[in-house]
Amino acid sequence: MAQMNSKTKASAYDKKTALVLQGGGALGSYQAGVYEAMDGTDYQPDWVAGISIGAINAAIIAGNEPKDRVARLRDFWSLITAPTALWPAAPSGPLRVLQKSLGANMALMFGQPGFFKPLSLSDWLAPEKPSSYYSTDALKQTLLDLVDFERINHPDEMRLSVGAVNVETGRFAYFDNRDITIRPEHIMASGALPPGFPPVEIDGQYYWDGGLVSNTPLQYVLDYYPRRSRLTFQVDVFQAFGPLPQDLNMVSEREKDIRYSSRTRVNTDAFAQKHDVRHAINELHKLLPKELADSPEAKRLYAHGCVTEMDIVQIIYRPTEPQGASKDYDFSRTTMDRRWQQAYPMPASPWKPSPGLRPIMKTRACGFSM
Repeated sequence: MAQMNSKTKASAYDKKTALVLQGGGALGSYQAGVYEAMDGTDYQPDWVAGISIGAINAAIIAGNEPKDRVARLRDFWSLITAPTALWPAAPSGPLRVLQKSLGANMALMFGQPGFFKPLSLSDWLAPEKPSSYYSTDALKQTLLDLVDFERINHPDEMRLSVGAVNVETGRFAYFDNRDITIRPEHIMASGALPPGFPPVEIDGQYYWDGGLVSNTPLQYVLDYYPRRSRLTFQVDVFQAFGPLPQDLNMVSEREKDIRYSSRTRVNTDAFAQKHDVRHAINELHKLLPKELADSPEAKRLYAHGCVTEMDIVQIIYRPTEPQGASKDYDFSRTTMDRRWQQAYPMPASPWKPSPGLRPIMKTRACGFSM
């Protein structure tokens, strides 16, 4: 695939751009690197959607001026990885495995500054028993420090959508700045993964991490009505393909990859089928006599037809070494830097797409565009 810069941008991609960010905890630093790679190109998104850590990254992107977005992403990831900032970068091999294990165990025992921390003994001895192992109170202040919510709630420049699950109804909910006023609680709700994190209350309802239902908001972006032609970058931090596991640690890592990557395949396969049906509706409508085409029934059917051209580019985090079962909560600084740099290894140069970037679907045009 050609380098994505202003000189090589194809006219076929002269359309709106969306950035879709999957959940994945500590793996989210790869998403930040992907955004830095896109920054300054002609592929600036006008819509960013995320779930869990993807919602946090998305809020930081949407809630800052373009010139400040990469710096604020760096501020967030530097803050939450600060306890391990002085660790030397261990080479690949046993020392690297030990370092990743220590980073994950530190997160379990002590939490991460500006993000989450373990509940205290008094919380466990209180009459009302906790509903989680950690508190995410610190995340609210971090979001207030790094995100301009007034900017988010004037969505002329960038649309923001984050997904969460209603704890009591089990129904998926999207919080969209085109429809409601976004607050820190909406972002926190999208990342409230149980039983680690507590549910977040919003207007009398309680929400958990959207990844419980779908770890990617891709379907929401593709199905949104009214539809329009769009180029969508889907950033996956779990890869579908992988080696046969040789031990229990590899089994756990592979299980997570399969479970969380499956939604992208399901969504794109289903969307391709729906898009073909919409195309067929438009083709059929052209064959109808005018009096039949103008009937209310035909117009209702035509409203479901295809009026757009959609392109989806999947960007997949493909680690160069085994990550282990704890890869989504290894918040060590060296691991964060490695993931960020894999997406954008040379910050001073034009973006060269990482090995994980590939186009996965291009729909056919429908005869006219919006």
